[in-house]
Amino acid sequence: MSQIRVALPVPLYQHFDYLLPEGLQVQVGVRVLVPFGKRELVGIVWQLNPPDAYSDKLKPIKAVLDQQPLFGEAIRQLLSFAADYYHHPLGEVLVSALPALLREGKAVLDGHGRVLQLTEQGRALSASELTRAPRQLALWQRLQQTAVRDDDLSGESTTIKAMLDKGLVAWQTVPFSAFVPQPERQQPLQLNPAQALAVSAINQAAGSFSRFLLEGVTGSGKTEVYLQAISPVLQRGEQVLVLVPEIGLTPQTLARFAKRFAVPLQIWHSNMTDQERLLAWQRSQSGDAAITIGTRSALFLPFARLGLLIIDEEHDASLKQQDGFRYHARDLAVKRAALAQCPIVLGSATPSLESLYNVQQGKFAHLPLPERATSQQVPKIELLDLKQQVLKHGLADGTLAHIKQRLQRGEQVMLFLNRRGFAPALICHECGWLTECQRCAAFTTFHKQSRQLVCHHCGASRPVPHQCGHCGSTQLAPVGQGTEQLEEQLQQLIPDFPVLRLDRDSTRRKGSLEALLTEINQGQPAIIVGTQMLAKGHHFPNVSLVVIVDVDSALYSSDFRASEQLAQLLTQVAGRAGRGDIAGTVLLQTHYPGHPLLQDVIQNGYSSFARSALLERQQTRLPPYQHLALFRTESFDSQDGLAFLSIIQQLIATHCPQVQYLGPLKPPLERKAGKFRWQLQLFCQDRRLLHQALDLTLEQSRNLPLARKIKWQLDVDALDLN
Repeated sequence: MSQIRVALPVPLYQHFDYLLPEGLQVQVGVRVLVPFGKRELVGIVWQLNPPDAYSDKLKPIKAVLDQQPLFGEAIRQLLSFAADYYHHPLGEVLVSALPALLREGKAVLDGHGRVLQLTEQGRALSASELTRAPRQLALWQRLQQTAVRDDDLSGESTTIKAMLDKGLVAWQTVPFSAFVPQPERQQPLQLNPAQALAVSAINQAAGSFSRFLLEGVTGSGKTEVYLQAISPVLQRGEQVLVLVPEIGLTPQTLARFAKRFAVPLQIWHSNMTDQERLLAWQRSQSGDAAITIGTRSALFLPFARLGLLIIDEEHDASLKQQDGFRYHARDLAVKRAALAQCPIVLGSATPSLESLYNVQQGKFAHLPLPERATSQQVPKIELLDLKQQVLKHGLADGTLAHIKQRLQRGEQVMLFLNRRGFAPALICHECGWLTECQRCAAFTTFHKQSRQLVCHHCGASRPVPHQCGHCGSTQLAPVGQGTEQLEEQLQQLIPDFPVLRLDRDSTRRKGSLEALLTEINQGQPAIIVGTQMLAKGHHFPNVSLVVIVDVDSALYSSDFRASEQLAQLLTQVAGRAGRGDIAGTVLLQTHYPGHPLLQDVIQNGYSSFARSALLERQQTRLPPYQHLALFRTESFDSQDGLAFLSIIQQLIATHCPQVQYLGPLKPPLERKAGKFRWQLQLFCQDRRLLHQALDLTLEQSRNLPLARKIKWQLDVDALDLN
């Protein structure tokens, strides 16, 4: 019997060898069912007849689950690179790239979609018989031309049901196949010179690996650049992947693309069902899906002919996975484009310092869009000094006057507060006791609507207590302000206009986000309250005033990236104002109007701030001028985590003198979910030397007794130091 090497979804940094029984044949990249201890696991064949296989006492595999490989050569190279770069077990990396049903060993069936077509009765119908049903008439006329795919019929469910009941139409199952290019539904917009130059540069790079940073001020028409760069790719019969940082951006991006292109589009995000994700995976593999719009894991879909890769809002931290396999989708997307030999476009109004550094180093071509796409003016930013002002529910009198004035003119107002819930904590008026999480070194947020105290770090919740936990007093009151409280208070202060809240709590139910966005986009005067969900690329043309309620809470932080993140947030939130025909204004409420960061961003813009921030990073030898890796530990005994990281620190100091270290030290949130936390930060100017040090350290630390006693992780290119 021959031998095969299999990658298994276990947290072990090794492969496993098995025997292939006579009569069975496998290829690299297919799934096999294998015995593993007392369990049976689904693994991926990674090598045939490995020369260094240990042949004694090998077990035979149980079954071969696929006839053809699930991973093509390019995806295998990408996942192998990712496992090496992020020092994560290959088996877990491979499995994370598969839909859940395939991880469980379900069969890959022949992919089929549905098309709606006219029946004989429908074809024999005359248009005059549908004059009283204009929507049915429009769909009937459309179906006269050709059958229409089900994913191209969004919003038509009521019309379709009525026509199905009349026997005029019927669903037909069709196999997935490579899409056929179609003429565009809408004519492209007229580009300004900067946009035209960007589109030309991207188009000239077709068929080769090229990296572009599209840096455009908010409202500069980046999406139109994407659309016009995509058009020739589709005409060549190639596929396009558009990565967005948040699920909330997926529906609006899909709607914009569907209006322009008459080709199959699909979405990919974590809220899809397992069956939906499997179908999307198969549509990508067959070439059926022309454009895929998805969050970070869409990067691993097996495209038949990938011709262009776009990352919108490339600066967003949501593109970095923060647990398990801690990859950064932006960085891996560059590798994916290199393997596919296609261009990649990173777009943002506030590019990350890493991407700007790559422009300086000549690795990325810079495509600036310095002006708004239309005649709209950049919003005017005003600082409102809160010192010695009387505040009504966190809002100054001047702020309230601005809000009322805009609403009475029929415009919309947006208030940004990056704290959800009703209040950050409850306080006892008698003794000053504050409600704290019993498992974390943090306060619990009061959610009034659910009458719960919720920890936003570990997720623990409990009912609101009737008495103080220290003195027994019943005088408990909220302290601080969250979006839920701001919504309630605005309803009392300005009762004549609706208040719409967009945060994680108000958009939990399926379809709730889409419903809120639809209501906002109707353009009726309203107050929109929300967290950073509001900052991520939304286009609200009737918003003329944006109020940032509390800037001060983000001005001081121990994280060296805090100033970059705040500047990005301020610029993105401010960019929601004045995107239509109305001039926009941004009000920043602060007790520190002279703060250098605020003055720099307001007076000179993000671009100027970013260049000075890069110089500061260079002088302090921080990323991107050095490479960062972070060891984290969590343990019930604080000393165990400290001891483990102290051993790693000694290994680094002894064997890798080129690598600098900081720690072991406690993070700002010292205790989370009942476990004490420590971290060790490693810095090195040479990426290769850093990874050699990590290889050495991991090899020696895995065998330490403490490594099996505590939970520990390695985060390469870490973004979150908290």
